[in-house]
Amino acid sequence: MIPIRDTISSKNFPIVNFSLIGINILVYLLEVAQNANLDRFIYMYGLVPARYFVPQIAAYFTLDQQIFSLISFMFLHGGFLHLLGNMWTLYIFGDNVEDHLGSFRYLLFFLLCGLASGFSHLIINPQSNVPTVGASGAIAGVMGAYFLLYPKARILTLIPIIFIPWFIEIPAFFFLGIWFLFQFLRATTGHAAASGIAWWAHIGGFISGIIFLKIFQALPMAGVNNKIRHVTARKKTRHLQVIRPSDTGQSSNLYATIKISRYEALAGTRKLVNIPRGFNKQLFNVLIPAGITTGKVLKLKGLGKNMPQGSRGDLYLKVMIQ
Repeated sequence: MIPIRDTISSKNFPIVNFSLIGINILVYLLEVAQNANLDRFIYMYGLVPARYFVPQIAAYFTLDQQIFSLISFMFLHGGFLHLLGNMWTLYIFGDNVEDHLGSFRYLLFFLLCGLASGFSHLIINPQSNVPTVGASGAIAGVMGAYFLLYPKARILTLIPIIFIPWFIEIPAFFFLGIWFLFQFLRATTGHAAASGIAWWAHIGGFISGIIFLKIFQALPMAGVNNKIRHVTARKKTRHLQVIRPSDTGQSSNLYATIKISRYEALAGTRKLVNIPRGFNKQLFNVLIPAGITTGKVLKLKGLGKNMPQGSRGDLYLKVMIQ
């Protein structure tokens, strides 16, 4: 299953999430530039359990080098596809978690989840001399937080069936639950170590994400977070919005809600609305006039239900200003 996008719009620009993606890309370019020294570079800055548990190996590294590797490993990647998969997943799920926690706390949350995932890998594989790299564990923590925060969100997912791409919207709790179950099954099989993937780091990251989210929610938000929110507040909502109209039984009319920002309400805007109907996904342009207020209803003529007698109802969109 390949996630394409979620249906939850963030209210603030995810400055930390985008910065993390940018840092990972820059570090990957630094990796590529190592050429013949790449293996040495990965061993130095990746997470190698034997460096911490085997005295003969640990003796070659200073305390600063050992501590730094606990952070640096989560910004290294084993190849372009590894980087692409991790950054795409972070792009989809990270903005909403940052929106909830605030930028400063989200950065701390991400690093703590990465550390927890690293410790999970160290404990399970104390004698391993193979470097582990990647942001997967920290991103798993972000996914764990998303699992709790937005279980009813829907994830547009690509499921390749032979050569036919199949797109389907899956509830977030189901998508992330299946993902976690897959990690657990792979971690508990006899070939987990041979795969070269740190499955227990993913599991540890996911669980730590849930735990750290609960801790952060119990703590008061610092003033710096509120200042950052004020600066990063989005002026616009998503241009493309997916709506699922409801009806009132026998009526031919349909009813739904469209979300816009305060800025868009004042200046007016145009949205592209996607209405899923079975396997059909119809797209419509909706013009929202300037000066509209929350609760106002826009009538889209002829976009309601088809009735047996051949007539067609209307679609009524209620405006919600975020």
